[in-house]
This record gives sequence, C-alpha cells and structure tokens, in this order.
Amino acid sequence: MHLPIRKPTRLKGYDDSSPGAYFITICTKERKHLLSKITVGDGVLDVPQNQLTNYGEIAEKHIGQMDEFYNYISIDKYVIMPNHIHLLLSIKDSEIGTSRTPSPTNSVLPKFVSTFKRFCNKEYKENIWQRSFHDHIIRGEKDYQKIWEYIDTNPINWEIDCFYE
Repeated sequence: MHLPIRKPTRLKGYDDSSPGAYFITICTKERKHLLSKITVGDGVLDVPQNQLTNYGEIAEKHIGQMDEFYNYISIDKYVIMPNHIHLLLSIKDSEIGTSRTPSPTNSVLPKFVSTFKRFCNKEYKENIWQRSFHDHIIRGEKDYQKIWEYIDTNPINWEIDCFYE
C-alpha cells in the first residue's frame, strides 16, 4: 500500500517552543461542517451570526480549559467556524517544552493541538479532526494585528473564505 509522502510543515531550524505568537488553524476531517453554522438574517443590514453546534460548544469549552495544562500558552483570540478553528496563541518564556534540537515531537504547538483534539474527541466519542494542522509564526506587531482582524471578521466573510465549501 502506497501512502502519500507528506512534506514537512515546520519552518526548518525554528523551534516552535520559543516565546512568540503563532496563528493555528485546525480543520475537521473532510472539512465537514460540524462545529458551527453561519446564519444571516432577513434584513439588509443583518450581520452573519456564528451559532455553535454541540461539537462547537465542546471545542469552545476545551479551548477555555487549555491554560490548565499549558500555563505558558495564552490564547489571545480564536474563532470556531463550521469546519475549522483559528487560534492566535502566545507562548510565554518558559523552561517547559523547550529544547536545543527542534523536532515535531518536542514542540509545544503539536502537543497543544494534540491535547486539544484528544479532549474533544473523548467527549465527541469519535475523531472529527483532520490529521495535521496549519501554523504560522507571527512576525511582528503588524502581522499580529492583521491576523487578529482576520479572526474577528472570519464569520462575516465566510462565503468568500478559502474553507467555505
């Protein structure tokens, strides 16, 4: 059986256990719309509303509890969309989780995402998540503000979002 060869998604030579800000996107398997529903009212000026499903409410609960396990990570902003979640994280300076040799197995972000998925799946009684996740290292205040705004406006722009299907 031939398995697809996955290309590395980590920035070569970068230790994502380092203090800094990161933008993470976690998708559902096959991008199924399980987490929320974007609805628009009948009025011309109605703003789209993001209504969480039971799956979305469970995900939100576990996002809120992640600091109990990772007190050196703060979730600065997040949005739960129908088939994905965006998180803006800050890793604080900490001895925990850092190493001299960066690798996917000792990095903070994969551990964080794995823990989040595992807690959600336990409550869902099934795995709804895509295998991997996307991350972006925030490269300064301008980048941080741009991503903050992107997360804020994601429900409003749902129909033109790259994850809209």
